[in-house]
Amino acid sequence: MLSLDRSPFLGEDRLRIYLPQRKPTAAAGAKKASVVCIAAGERRKARSTELVLESAGAEMMDPKSAVGGGVQDVYGEDFATVDQLVTPWSLAVASGYTLLRDPHYNKGLAFTEKERDAHFLRGLLPPSYLSQELQVKKLMEILRLYQVPLQRYMSMMDLQERNERLFYKLLIDNVEELLPVVYTPTVGEACQKYGSIFRRPQGLFISLKEKGRFLEVLRNWPEKAIQVIVVTDGERILGLGDLGCQGMGIPVGKLSLYTALGGLRPSACLPITIDVGTNNEKLLSDEFYIGLRQKRATGEEYAELIEEFMNAVKQSYGEKVLIQFEDFANHNAFDLLEKYSKTHLVFNDDIQGTASVVLAGVVAALKLVGGKLSEHTFLFLGAGEAGTGIAELIALEMSKQTGSPIEDCRKRIWLVDSKGLIVESRFESLQAFKKPWAHEHEFVKDLPEVVKAIKPTVLIGSSGVGRTFTQEVVETMASLNEKPIILALSNPTSQSECTAEEAYAWSEGRAIFASGSPFDPVEYEGKTLVPGQANNAYIFPGFGLGLIISGAIRVHDDLLLAASAALAEQVTEENFEQGLIYPPFKNIRKISAQIAAKVASKAYELGLASHLPRPENLVKYAESCMYSPVYHHYR
Repeated sequence: MLSLDRSPFLGEDRLRIYLPQRKPTAAAGAKKASVVCIAAGERRKARSTELVLESAGAEMMDPKSAVGGGVQDVYGEDFATVDQLVTPWSLAVASGYTLLRDPHYNKGLAFTEKERDAHFLRGLLPPSYLSQELQVKKLMEILRLYQVPLQRYMSMMDLQERNERLFYKLLIDNVEELLPVVYTPTVGEACQKYGSIFRRPQGLFISLKEKGRFLEVLRNWPEKAIQVIVVTDGERILGLGDLGCQGMGIPVGKLSLYTALGGLRPSACLPITIDVGTNNEKLLSDEFYIGLRQKRATGEEYAELIEEFMNAVKQSYGEKVLIQFEDFANHNAFDLLEKYSKTHLVFNDDIQGTASVVLAGVVAALKLVGGKLSEHTFLFLGAGEAGTGIAELIALEMSKQTGSPIEDCRKRIWLVDSKGLIVESRFESLQAFKKPWAHEHEFVKDLPEVVKAIKPTVLIGSSGVGRTFTQEVVETMASLNEKPIILALSNPTSQSECTAEEAYAWSEGRAIFASGSPFDPVEYEGKTLVPGQANNAYIFPGFGLGLIISGAIRVHDDLLLAASAALAEQVTEENFEQGLIYPPFKNIRKISAQIAAKVASKAYELGLASHLPRPENLVKYAESCMYSPVYHHYR
């Protein structure tokens, strides 16, 4: 390897760095790159130094890379092992002060004596050496001292910005404790206060100002081998409403979980917020608001902006980049999913991810309650993205199991919106996505009366309105069912339809309960009842990994059913004894590998996979593709 003379970087030479194709060695499959620095002598009169990294995309990649489906392993992470020496490449070999401020390579006090000499770190660090494990222990002690959840969130975000591998090691090793910090419910408060706590950009902000220049904006992102994009327009953040540009906390949080729980490389993930304005008057008058200060763009202007974005993404990152729509308002979410599912690899977590995780919980709960899916009656409070998405996937699974038309299966499912029970007499006034659920029945307005009339066995809340599962509602469910299934899914915690304690107390400890936000175990008459969490984080990381390792080109409903089945299979008898209908999050990486394998298998079966040949053992293959946050040793 040719060493770099540092002096030309301070002068006026133009340097060109070439990275030839990397080939794995026979022994360890290691990737080595040589660097040739060519000083363009005839350009010595240039005014400024310019470093150009020439990499012809796939030419840099080894065709035998462990991750398939068109994945480009820019950093050699798939072939690297914990003991293998790697070179911390940036535009040049990262060294000294720059290395310590590069979150991709920084190891804090874990640099060895040899590394400190090789990379000009002497004097820039205290003499002590702290292993990654010891750093994790220290940080957890610090985080537990904070009394305010938002302080923990900000501390975690700061860590991600300065030491990427330590952030993910911390999150993976303490996932049950830290998941509520980096995602729901704390991320909701973080989005509300994003303008005040904003420090460094963690994703791309694309606004109306950039219309016509989206390709240019995407090129400004430093990583080029993007596999997953999570995008929001901030109009319906959790149950908090229109937060405009400050919704960026959601894509950032989701993609952190894609890496920590699903094993996608951080360099392959891109959070994006499309800022088309906000109708939130409080934000528009907030001096610290970081977005456009105007009312939301709608209609043709909005449609043209999204069209330009979708085309620019495909042009920049290819056919197989996964675009996940996040927290769009109902009137846009369904239309965007319907329109772009035919031309892009798109996924809406609010509609499809929520549906998949809830279906998994219901299937698991039936092992406690008994009966087939088609023998139960479902009642939803909430007929938006989540409610109708869950209802449709349940109906689809019923149809698959019974062979009945999906129209007949829908009749087992009833929805209540803000006006009351959705029935045939309301058909003409309903939005298009609600019309399939308008059944023949007299109109009933109040939820307690609806429960008495419909007599559901499963009650699901996705309304975004807190404390709507009142004592009367829960007691009625308990009077109708020996083991009522009650799912209070709205986020954050303040918007949950009821608490775990209320559900258990009002049902005399008989309810099978799960929620969107986490609740602590409840003591009821000497028995410890553990509420489940119907968290989308069970599904989307593994689902996305499955799409990527198979090289899927489109999302099909059967892939969602496969993900649900895989999750339900992970619930053990021990979990059931505690009242859980979801497995514990401490095993989430193994769960994600199982989900990825089932999704990939179904993609191959449906002819949607482009990564050929198909791996023999998809579970082992999925595990082998997962990003490891363990520090590498630098040469």
